[in-house]
Amino acid sequence: MHRIFTTSFASVYPHYVTKVEKKGRTTAELDEVIEWLTGFDDAELQQHLDEHTTFEDFFADADLNPNATLITGVVCGMRVEQIEDPLMQKIRYLDKLVDELAKGRPMQKILRA
Repeated sequence: MHRIFTTSFASVYPHYVTKVEKKGRTTAELDEVIEWLTGFDDAELQQHLDEHTTFEDFFADADLNPNATLITGVVCGMRVEQIEDPLMQKIRYLDKLVDELAKGRPMQKILRA
């Protein structure tokens, strides 16, 4: 089991915020990306942050977007589409979306519209 599985989502979220804000994107855009991937609404996302839900529980509660499989590319030296562990793949999907947001990719492309 990877350590990230038992790490709270709330402990990593501020790092996502910092990463995207440094590049001129907003927390609202970050939340939109997270909500697109997980199916959560604002209240559900806030609840997970308030309760310090682990990544494992965070993604267990999520209703993953059917277009998540369209997320491809390399994160942490691994191609996300080739990651075998389903939970790790979901975490890397999120990492990839945050990277794309921080790199200034248009929201329509990030959300695989």
